[in-house]
Amino acid sequence: MRYVKIKGDKIYEFLERLKNYGKLYAPVKISEKFYDRKEIDDVGEIAFDYQRTIMPAKKYFIPPCEEMFEIDMEENEYREKLEEVEPFVIFGMHACEIVALRILDGVYLNEYPDIYYERRRKAGIIIGLSCLPDEYCFCNLRRTDFVDIGFDLFLHELPDGYLARVGSPKGHKIVDENPDIFEEVRQEDIDAFRAFEEKRQEMFKFKGNFDNIRYILELTMQDKLWDEESEKCLGCGNCTMTCPTCRCYDVQDIPEIGGKKGKRIRFWDSCQFRSHGLVAGGHNFRETKRDRFLNRYICKNSYFYPLGTSYCVGCGNCTYFCPANIDFQENLMKIRGREVIHE
Repeated sequence: MRYVKIKGDKIYEFLERLKNYGKLYAPVKISEKFYDRKEIDDVGEIAFDYQRTIMPAKKYFIPPCEEMFEIDMEENEYREKLEEVEPFVIFGMHACEIVALRILDGVYLNEYPDIYYERRRKAGIIIGLSCLPDEYCFCNLRRTDFVDIGFDLFLHELPDGYLARVGSPKGHKIVDENPDIFEEVRQEDIDAFRAFEEKRQEMFKFKGNFDNIRYILELTMQDKLWDEESEKCLGCGNCTMTCPTCRCYDVQDIPEIGGKKGKRIRFWDSCQFRSHGLVAGGHNFRETKRDRFLNRYICKNSYFYPLGTSYCVGCGNCTYFCPANIDFQENLMKIRGREVIHE
């Protein structure tokens, strides 16, 4: 892997030049408590010390709602909505979210690629950014706190700049075309990188791993914890909408009044909605709120074999944004039989 350094006084110039490669999206503070990714005009607005955004980066590859195709019965035509996707750059993705994007790749770019997702994925440039965990993060337990592939550049904080790992031909191109921005990595940079990683590991709330959690969940489906916690749940779906790997969607055909023309749309759906498990004939595979609540825990902790990880990357979004204050991480700890002590 290639390593270069960006001096601290060059970072904003670097961000400005990223606009030459497409629309620039990056995290911006939008309130006292929340951050979100937005298209950037002024690079001075970009937040570097954030933990999570209210909408995960999946929204750039799987829009919350999109039109798939049009149908014209009079002309007997079917027209896919495949407008040209303009290049874009997502700056500031953390390691866990890049792993999440690779999980989505495994779902949408398998032997039957999703053409809508594929076009956006090819148009995107991913610039990762190191972070320090807060009490909601448990990516270390998921082994997603460091990422090897899935990015074009990944920036690690140094005292006087950033150490950049180059992860793709696109990344090499950016470095080669901006030689005045990048410089060689020195020994003191390597020492600082090592120290930052050690500091980051010590900051996690829990140590260890969740490798066996999917089996424990299967063995404890009747545990009273699920009754207690599901009672708190509002069924709002906020946990799934803010999750970087949740990918369920619904599809609707919407005819025009005359019935001769129409369109098909797809939009984000949630396993926490009662309608999600409802099928023809009125049967519901997950009739109760408890069924839906437990299903999410089973689903998120099931194993994604192509990548060797679970569908949960430990970002903490579901807990942070839950209006009922349901703690996903602590519930997993409890179901493992580990007492959770609040300081």
